[in-house]
Amino acid sequence: MLHLAVRMAGHRITALLAVAFAVLGGAALITGTGILAESGLRSQLPAGRLAGADVVVSTDQSFHPAGDLPIALPERGTVPAALAGRLAGLPGVTAAVGDVSFPAAVLDGDGRVVPAAEPQAAGHGWSSTKLLADAGVDGSAPAGAGDVALDGATARAAGVRAGDRVEVVAAGRPAAAYRVTAVVDAPDAGILFADRTALRLSGRADAGSAAGPRAGTVDLVGLRTEPGAASSVAAAARGIVADANAKGGDAGKGAGVRGDLVVSTGSDRGDIASPGAGASRSLLILLAGSLAGIVVLIIGFVMASALAVSIGSQRRDLALMRAVGATPRQIRRLAAGQASLIAAVAAAPGIGLGYLLAGRFREMLVDRAVIPESLPLTYGPLPALATVLLLGIGVQVSARGAAWRTSRMPATEAVAESRSEPRTPSKVRARAGLLLIAGAMTLSAVPLLNRTVLGAAATSMAGIIGAIGLALAGPALVKAVGDTAARRLRPGVSAPTWLAVANIRGYALRLSGVVSALAMAVVFVLTYVFAQTTVMSATAQDTRAGTLAQQRLSAPGLGGLPAGTLADVARTDGVRAAAPVGSTTVVWTYEMFGEPETESSAATILTPAAPGVLDLGVRDGSLARLTGDTVAVSSDVARSRDAGVGRRITLVLGDGATVDAEVVAVYDRGLGFGPVVLSHDLAAGHTTAGLDQSVLVRTDGTDAAGRALAAFAGSRPGLVLEPTDTGTGDSLDDAPATVWINLATVVVLLGYLLLSIANKLVATTAQRRNEIAALRLNGTTPRQVLAMMRREAAVIGAAALGTGVLLSAVPLALLGLGFLDRPWPDGPVWLLPAVALTVLCTAFATVELPTRQALRTAPAHALSARE
Repeated sequence: MLHLAVRMAGHRITALLAVAFAVLGGAALITGTGILAESGLRSQLPAGRLAGADVVVSTDQSFHPAGDLPIALPERGTVPAALAGRLAGLPGVTAAVGDVSFPAAVLDGDGRVVPAAEPQAAGHGWSSTKLLADAGVDGSAPAGAGDVALDGATARAAGVRAGDRVEVVAAGRPAAAYRVTAVVDAPDAGILFADRTALRLSGRADAGSAAGPRAGTVDLVGLRTEPGAASSVAAAARGIVADANAKGGDAGKGAGVRGDLVVSTGSDRGDIASPGAGASRSLLILLAGSLAGIVVLIIGFVMASALAVSIGSQRRDLALMRAVGATPRQIRRLAAGQASLIAAVAAAPGIGLGYLLAGRFREMLVDRAVIPESLPLTYGPLPALATVLLLGIGVQVSARGAAWRTSRMPATEAVAESRSEPRTPSKVRARAGLLLIAGAMTLSAVPLLNRTVLGAAATSMAGIIGAIGLALAGPALVKAVGDTAARRLRPGVSAPTWLAVANIRGYALRLSGVVSALAMAVVFVLTYVFAQTTVMSATAQDTRAGTLAQQRLSAPGLGGLPAGTLADVARTDGVRAAAPVGSTTVVWTYEMFGEPETESSAATILTPAAPGVLDLGVRDGSLARLTGDTVAVSSDVARSRDAGVGRRITLVLGDGATVDAEVVAVYDRGLGFGPVVLSHDLAAGHTTAGLDQSVLVRTDGTDAAGRALAAFAGSRPGLVLEPTDTGTGDSLDDAPATVWINLATVVVLLGYLLLSIANKLVATTAQRRNEIAALRLNGTTPRQVLAMMRREAAVIGAAALGTGVLLSAVPLALLGLGFLDRPWPDGPVWLLPAVALTVLCTAFATVELPTRQALRTAPAHALSARE
């Protein structure tokens, strides 16, 4: 059977090339998406400043929902400081270091901040040098409160050496002069203070009733061990940690400690060294998950279309095999075997291309600051195996489905029909297609009920499902259009026009396959791009309408705003209101249709003074009540999760702490300000830096107030003053990184779609050589043949554009109503003309070129050739 499949393939090269290209592109896309998913699950960050620690005890930096993947927590948790003493006594431990981190930055001679990779956690105690691997020290350890040591990169950037004096801003305190006692030649060593000074600056020192929320804790405990003792020490440490976790709560683990403690060794230390960077792995999983559905649908559609063309070109051969005794099962096995052979040849280079594509995609993610440069991709065999499995199943199902009709027909009827396609489209297929289109229109109503990014994603999915429905119902619709056009043809119409209409009526299946493929491209581009730009525009509108402040003051190079900044800003001439604003991450577990759901999302941190600088569109309650353990939620969240004012909800904060908070306000502008707002009191002690990230300032609008604010910012090192309205926010130039990533995905998928469609059109036109030769023998001139084919190309292009726009119109209109209160989306006006031009050029070029090639062959020779 395989030998026969190979023999048949040799006579259908053009049609099988379309299958090969579809499989090759599909393999590249599936493999690339799989690599992103595997990297999100398995990729490991380098140990960095913990490379010298053999064992690390820390808070678990992941939340583990039941039956789902872990969710990374970006804020650093804490460990009881007393645990370091217990761990130091374990056999094989040579050093146990309780490490603390806090915001710190060095100023150069001109008073400018020296850039640091992680300023919110750049400060450490000198003892943390024991956690470094092969650190070279030039100088001596800091001994007093006025001493500091710097890593080599920071010292060089600041232009100082051991013995010099340098200005340092630490933990939100005013800049102070320190004596540089040492320069540490090790990456990520940071800014090192005497241990006692580091405890005081980080708020970990026990100061009685004035102790901060993290007093008596450290960020982690690093253990250095004797050679070969790391495994036994780790096992013993896990016993101690298990005992602390079993006791639970602050009583068991010490005040200020949140979440379970874990023991990490080897590559797991990277996530502990930089929790924020480790959390970016979750973005890879989310990105791969969001791409997977669209990628699989499009690849399945393209492969099924290409195989339908390929199997359709062999109907005569398959019918003759039925006539000589082949069973229906043998016919389907033959078709599937031939398709699998082509897929096997094309899959290998496609998988290789997928690995290259994933590497390029990672570079784009790094350039857009979506993931850190230190996070590598994991190039394992699993994506390739998954690609082979998925494509293998897809090819088998598509090939057997394409050969199903011919294999089930009586032999004589199959031979009789092999010279032409079925004249009567399948009613079952047409009804299934119409049901899919109806379901897609129903799905497109989701943005009316859910004004979130997830709700907008339903628009793209509805468009794709509608296009698949069009492919099923297409033959019946095309035949109906052809019949209508034939009845309305005027007497004396030109021969090319008459022939084009006759072909539309007689070959509805062939024509609808091409139209639906091009319509898929139109729908995909319009719905996917406009969904992104509409959400971006709605977000910008929410932000603009809700931001009353004209200026934002921040200190990114310092890791947070110095203490007292808010009070000083409020006293500045012309300032009417000022309030701190921050952000963090929360995990919310709730019930949806009786099933537990877990969602991680960004959360805004506000104080009761927020109404002076922000208008979140509060519909119930008041932001002025944001004190203590309270939150505000968006109206979409309140409705879907039954979290109205007065209800209490349970959240997991970014450092793993579980809190029970009361909802005190429900607001409408959730797109602009996120689904959850935390009170400043609730977030205190649960962020890595522990400082305000920015202050929004509303002035009287005069130039004098602007100058006064600018003078204030200029007088304080590291402060950055910028207007809140930095642009429209709804153009592609202002698009966030995630939008550009999605648009890049559109370009890649569109390229795959158009290439596959072009190959399908070429194959479909090439299969008509006998038809073209018969027309020429009957007296049709080459000019008339070209005119006929151009009219068919025009019908294909116009039908694809018309149906694509119609299938997109309802989802996009509902998207506009849901997000912008108007029945049309927002986005680039040039997109539709560009799509129209691309579709028409594809239709004309891929029909014109093979037609001209066919006209170069003598009619008699074309009829005598098998193909």
